[in-house]
Amino acid sequence: MTIQGTVNKSFFLILLVFLSGAWTWQAAFPNGWSDNALPVIPLWYFPALFATVILALIIIFKKTTAPYLAPVYALLEGASLGAVSALFEARYPGIVMHAVTATGATFMALLLAYRSGLVKATENFKLGVIAVTGGIAFVYLIDLVMMFFGTRVPLIHESGPLGIAVSIAITLVAALNLVLDFDFIERGAERGAPKYMEWYAAFGLLVTLIWLYMEILRLLGKSRRK
Repeated sequence: MTIQGTVNKSFFLILLVFLSGAWTWQAAFPNGWSDNALPVIPLWYFPALFATVILALIIIFKKTTAPYLAPVYALLEGASLGAVSALFEARYPGIVMHAVTATGATFMALLLAYRSGLVKATENFKLGVIAVTGGIAFVYLIDLVMMFFGTRVPLIHESGPLGIAVSIAITLVAALNLVLDFDFIERGAERGAPKYMEWYAAFGLLVTLIWLYMEILRLLGKSRRK
């Protein structure tokens, strides 16, 4: 495992996400995008979303499958993101470009901070980020279950000051997970991890970037909701 090899594979996966996302975007706006255009969400959206979860779990628990499944995951996740982005764009014109720009800027800022030593992935830092991330995942799981009973977890979906504050906090945690990804890549290269771990590390970085993008998209949507 090398840092350069992981970087190359990360860019490849991100490219796949953009390509499949652009294809879904075009399918959602067959007549071209406009302020009054309503997106056409394909019927395969939910099966594709479910498939990404299954693929992610397989990769996480069977790391050796990453070279084969990570590209498939990127394509399916990109298609799902394209559909979700189309929904947000139809309701809040211009929001997708702002979210993409903010995600890229956050990634570069944290990468520079990590490389300069301004942010260090100490053991306490990693434990704290992992613990909070696990708590967020648990709350989201509860929210998903509650959705089937016609209710949702308070504050997560609200656009008031507290709801926006919660979104800012979750977005911050998602961004800090990038530091864990940078540390994982660096340590893997230093310890001579197997070559397939480049794909696994690239997959992990992609998952974090997608989470960060979605949280920024939700945050911007809340701030523009009336």
